[in-house]
Amino acid sequence: MKIKVDATKCIGAGLCVVAAPEVFSQNEDDGLVIVLQESPPPHLHEACREAARLCPALVISFDE
Repeated sequence: MKIKVDATKCIGAGLCVVAAPEVFSQNEDDGLVIVLQESPPPHLHEACREAARLCPALVISFDE
């Protein structure tokens, strides 16, 4: 899995961090998404899928 985000459309809701804190974080200045692991290990894939589903701005996508 390779994570992709469009940070220019991020609204800083932070639900990605709640769903997958090992993979996503937020910038302290503006709250926008930061990807900590572009290619997370398999045990985090479902959490990444959940983060993508929860994102209100739909900025998270991935290649399996």
